Amino acid sequence: MSQVIVVTSGKGGVGKTAFSANIGAGLAKLGHKVVLVDADIGLRNLDIALGLENRVVYDLVDVINNECSLETALLKEKHFANLFLLPASQMRERDVVSAEQLQDLCESLKEDFEYIIVDCPTGIDNGFRNAIRCADRAIVVTTPEAAAIRDADRVIGILENYGITDCALAINRIYPELVKNGEMPGIDSIISKLNIDLIGVIPEDTEVIVTANKGEPVITNTKSLAGLAFENISRRLAGENVPLTEFKRSAFRRKTKVKRAKKR
Repeated sequence: MSQVIVVTSGKGGVGKTAFSANIGAGLAKLGHKVVLVDADIGLRNLDIALGLENRVVYDLVDVINNECSLETALLKEKHFANLFLLPASQMRERDVVSAEQLQDLCESLKEDFEYIIVDCPTGIDNGFRNAIRCADRAIVVTTPEAAAIRDADRVIGILENYGITDCALAINRIYPELVKNGEMPGIDSIISKLNIDLIGVIPEDTEVIVTANKGEPVITNTKSLAGLAFENISRRLAGENVPLTEFKRSAFRRKTKVKRAKKR
């Protein structure tokens, strides 16, 4: 059965859009039909992450306003034939789309796609609240910074208030050496503060920036540690039992249980 997975964070700059692009690519690489929905109306970025910015003609708002068909607005990603993007509008305000309209859109997408990945707007305003209303599951992305962790905690509380209990945590941009030296919060410390299951850890990797500037998901780089981490997260989302990668650092040799996706 199809499912809508909302990717959120609270704080900006934690790598949420790159995360969305890469798990979408990872699920497509596994053979699933996936659509990425950019819900950040007014500040779209997923098109750049996928190298599709020059192909955007119609967007999510155009579809909702019946100015074009859904099929016309969807863009096919260049590396995976079964990965598509529905871009956000760059010229509209967030409040032009209601929660009910987003829900109806996601229901329409469920007819053709196994996974609908919704890249949430930053913050906790109406744009965020509208986006999470359509979610079957949520992934909260944080980095090992006090501000990002606190904002993630706030977002988790809001998700619970909206009845979204199937939530998982992704920790991005971990520096194993800093964790080892006590200069950065470790994985166990972050999990204990946020109290939700872990879906994966992504190490700091300059290849994320290099590939993003090329308009390619880092998961396409088979030598990238971050790409491996995203691939493993995608496999967990698809229901596989994949151990957490140790990245050859003692900070990653841990026994925290990694969340496995629920069968649907």
